[in-house]
Amino acid sequence: MEFTLGDNSLKTFSRCITCLSRIGNELAIQASSSQLLFHTINSSRSAYQSITFRPGFFDVYTVSSNPVQCSVLLKAVCSVLRTPISNIDRLTVKLPDPDAPKVQWILDCYSGMRKTYWITCNVEPDIQHLSLDRQKFPSNFIVRPRDLNRLLGNFQSSLQEITIIATEPASLPPDAANEIGGKAVELRSYIDPTKDNDASLHTQLWIDPKEEFVQYFHTGDPIDVTFSVKELKAFLSFCEGCELDIHLHFEKAGEPILMAPYFGLEDGSHSNFDGTLVLATMLTSQLHEGAAAEPPQVATRTNAQNEERNGSHMQQENCRLNASELPSDHTRIWSDLSGSAMKNIGASEERQAQAETVLNDNEQREIQRISRMQISREPLPAGNNPIESNSYP
Repeated sequence: MEFTLGDNSLKTFSRCITCLSRIGNELAIQASSSQLLFHTINSSRSAYQSITFRPGFFDVYTVSSNPVQCSVLLKAVCSVLRTPISNIDRLTVKLPDPDAPKVQWILDCYSGMRKTYWITCNVEPDIQHLSLDRQKFPSNFIVRPRDLNRLLGNFQSSLQEITIIATEPASLPPDAANEIGGKAVELRSYIDPTKDNDASLHTQLWIDPKEEFVQYFHTGDPIDVTFSVKELKAFLSFCEGCELDIHLHFEKAGEPILMAPYFGLEDGSHSNFDGTLVLATMLTSQLHEGAAAEPPQVATRTNAQNEERNGSHMQQENCRLNASELPSDHTRIWSDLSGSAMKNIGASEERQAQAETVLNDNEQREIQRISRMQISREPLPAGNNPIESNSYP
């Protein structure tokens, strides 16, 4: 196997390697006379990406009669392409024979320098294939990368999963149409209910497909899919660099979502390369998340009220103990906004210091009284008056 490429094809090839490296760790290569296939899968087997190159994509492409299968580490391939693409005239990749232990990568730079790398390969790779027909997905939409990137900018950068809810515009009830303006698509940040999400930001974004999408198709009941944001952003950067729109195909919660670059044709048969990203989705639907989460909240409030009635005495004692701390905390919060807050801090600290002084005096008297009581319990010598010893120790 041997292929050579340069100019715009080299830029596209470099973007493909970068996108694949953000999905998985190992690059599986399958070469035949009709196409060159790159694909990878992540460690949890929840994301799979494949990119197909046709012979017209390369300046030179030759494969022996026997198909070639091998795999290399994507980290090693990325280190080869660390040289700026603008400095590379052409890239040549050679595999002398199907059983060769290493793949040769040659970079010919404009400066006249030639860089040669040998990357160890596995001649018996774990080849994975997914047979999914894009035409069988009932719902799909096409969006420009810059528009999708702008929509994702409304969410936290640390968000791990996102939910897409698709509805039929004509099926929206009148009250819902007035509330959200008849927008048929919703993007919602997914927060794991099993974790502490008090500091997390929940975001819901309603979208009008006519304004944001190039094409939108959905009929029937509302559906939702929740999937990873990391792989979505990686594929988004790839399509944006190639100046291609993104075509998303999905069915329902628990079924995979498929993404592909949109070339203006459904199958991309007139393009010299094509790509596919398949992501697993969560089995649980998020459409009734609000209704399902309400009963536990009611039960929590009921238990809190019962505990408040049963332990009211303990709460009153805690309130008296913490009474001097609450004003200072609130004052500390507003100290940046109000100039008079510093006076409140000084007054509250002075009152707290006085209370601690009185408490220390009371504790000392109590200790003395307890000490006298302990001394009075000791056996007295004969002839002493017990009443006088208790009154005048």
